Amino acid sequence: MKIGLLSDTHSYLDPKVIEYFTPCDEIWHAGDIGSYDVIQSLQVTRPLRAVSGNIDDRTITSLFPDNLRFTVEGLTVWMTHIGGAPPHYNPEVRKQLQNNPPDIFVCGHSHILKIMRDPKFNNMLYINPGAAGNHGFHNFKTIVRFEVTAKAITNMEVIELGKRGAL
Repeated sequence: MKIGLLSDTHSYLDPKVIEYFTPCDEIWHAGDIGSYDVIQSLQVTRPLRAVSGNIDDRTITSLFPDNLRFTVEGLTVWMTHIGGAPPHYNPEVRKQLQNNPPDIFVCGHSHILKIMRDPKFNNMLYINPGAAGNHGFHNFKTIVRFEVTAKAITNMEVIELGKRGAL
């Protein structure tokens, strides 16, 4: 299963996202979607799994939870917006990771691209795709693509969409 992952669009969906996510089976959005238009554009392309973020309004928070746990190809995934980063997770996230670590932990919020294994939590794969929108302090818009097959994660790609604010 090929996954397209993004976060922090803040109401702006770069047209290149659709192009890069066309070969994907699912799209995952790690919060701060910003507008229903972004949701519609992504859902037209592929099935969408998403969580709401701290800037999302009631329309979005009524559609998407704060936390989402699911299984893909035998791997457990936990997606939330404000998760922190290894080794500095937010306290609530840390507590849940100690009790029930997923195979893949996805979050956004920081606008900082980071992909790494965390040996403290069963070698869980931590993924923050950075920010795909124009709002924020990041210099470059980023998204991530990868494959999940039979409990294995392969073909991890970081894709730069260009400078923030560049259309």
